[in-house]
Amino acid sequence: MSFKNLLTFVSVAAALTGTYAALTRRVACPDGKNTATNAACCQLFAVRDDLQQNLFHGGQCTAEAHESLRLTFHDAIAISPALEAQGKFGGGGADGSIAIFSEIETAFHPNIGLDEIVALQKPFIARHNLSHADFIQFAGAIGASNCPGAPQLAAFVGRKDATQPAPDGLVPEPFHTPDQIFARLADASQGEFDPILTVWLLTAHTVAAANDVDPTKSGLPFDSTPGLWDTQFFVETQLRGTLFPGKGGNQGEVESPLPGEIRLQSDHTIARDPRTACEWQSFVDNQPKAQAMFQFVFHDMSILGQNIDDLVDCTEVVPIPPPPQGRTHLPAGLTMNDVEQACAETPFPTLPTDPGPRTSVAPV
Repeated sequence: MSFKNLLTFVSVAAALTGTYAALTRRVACPDGKNTATNAACCQLFAVRDDLQQNLFHGGQCTAEAHESLRLTFHDAIAISPALEAQGKFGGGGADGSIAIFSEIETAFHPNIGLDEIVALQKPFIARHNLSHADFIQFAGAIGASNCPGAPQLAAFVGRKDATQPAPDGLVPEPFHTPDQIFARLADASQGEFDPILTVWLLTAHTVAAANDVDPTKSGLPFDSTPGLWDTQFFVETQLRGTLFPGKGGNQGEVESPLPGEIRLQSDHTIARDPRTACEWQSFVDNQPKAQAMFQFVFHDMSILGQNIDDLVDCTEVVPIPPPPQGRTHLPAGLTMNDVEQACAETPFPTLPTDPGPRTSVAPV
């Protein structure tokens, strides 16, 4: 399905959902303040308010919001029908196993550093009547909603919690090749997440940072605007790398174009792979696509391993994110000559350059 057709579909679906909600009889929640289209969603209002006040610093696009969104992927992607076909346990997908069996799964190499956000979330899970599986995905959706320009992400309740930890080796690593990453995501999604949808999933890196790729540095952003859901990530990954934010030479890291910014090897190679380069470039200065495509893939990722017929859609509880801010640009000190053109079909969009001294990126 083309982007234009999919965007039209998403827009029409959203309009119909709004119309349906307006015509549907709403349930008064026990808190005396909120109403919902399904009583099962009422419990989420208190969880949302608690998260916003006590984890996300009053509703900010903070490091805790970034890590909560990261956690949704690391929990959900740990599922392998291929292993199941071999008679082995293949993980349960979005089943909360990374929190339930945190001592095991946060020790897996690709999950290093997630022990901190898992520990921060555990008191919230303990004081709310919500499964680990539902909480992880809901917290990620709420965290993302604090980032200006983000899409409103799906929220469901009714997932079954894990009864055993996921096996190691199911979460992609930044030093993996595109072939390895594409194969892993295709396996997890039973073929849905192809190379194009893999690019859509990586839109989340617009508000992401690395804590453990370079052991000497933490909170290193992947682009110069980590507090905004914009398309700078897709711009800056296509600029020529010239330096490392730290000592360099780390597995899974390649040179980045800006002081303080880290570039993952996997982002670098997928941005330049002939199967994905043009799709990657198509996100540059295309805010509606950066919103709609991630909204689409997050919905499906967040229910991997679950039966959607058993779930209740509570997306209405997720706040509408603030509008986009700023403009797509080349960072100060760089020009169009710094672009490494990878798409053979379409010229790279002409972008303005920010004025002033060369951009330097602060940690988050």
